[in-house]
Amino acid sequence: MNIVITGASKGMGKAMAEKFAAAKNNIFICSRNEQKLAETASELNQRCNSNIQYFAADLSQKEEVLKFANWLLGKNMDIDILINNAGQFVQGSVYNETEGNLEQMIDINLYSAYHLTRALLPKMIKNKSGHIFNMCSIAALKAYNNGGSYSISKFALMGFSKNLREEMKPFNIKVTAVFPGAVYTSSWEGAGIKPERIMEVEDIANMVLAASLLSPQACVEDIVIRPLLGDLP
Repeated sequence: MNIVITGASKGMGKAMAEKFAAAKNNIFICSRNEQKLAETASELNQRCNSNIQYFAADLSQKEEVLKFANWLLGKNMDIDILINNAGQFVQGSVYNETEGNLEQMIDINLYSAYHLTRALLPKMIKNKSGHIFNMCSIAALKAYNNGGSYSISKFALMGFSKNLREEMKPFNIKVTAVFPGAVYTSSWEGAGIKPERIMEVEDIANMVLAASLLSPQACVEDIVIRPLLGDLP
């Protein structure tokens, strides 16, 4: 299968790329940092004996999203799985966060998924097959202090996922919204949180892979996964 994963140079995106590559799929990854992206592709190609291809793009910019989409479409291949994982977290409360924070969060956390999905959907609709995963967040289910525009953008991504799921049913295209709680990535380093208190990136990758392996008539609509001890206070 052909798997497209955005925000895949590190963290959950990289873990998902590795899981799907190990299962002998063709992987196409994207992120902003070309050097880090190339290093990730090289590392996983050696580790998984795979052929991971990459394209560097800032998916907060519509023009860059479309360049990535055209690169994929130019390969004249079917898109079997699209994982919209690109995203960013900037803390702050609605009433006092930095000016422009909402626009920044919407651009990367919502519009990147919206524009890329729209660009790739015609081919998926024509084939009447495919599976789209949108990486939402627990912040889309429960507002929390200092979540601000990040939480707003993830609520919007959840709404996009729910609408898209209904629209794609006649075309046999699955849509799964993923709602991870705290996952230990580089953003948690130095925060004083013990790694064993929160989840591992492989936990999310395993759940996404499992959801992708069901029969054509089965769809996991939502994946809600939290640390065993619950959300961080």
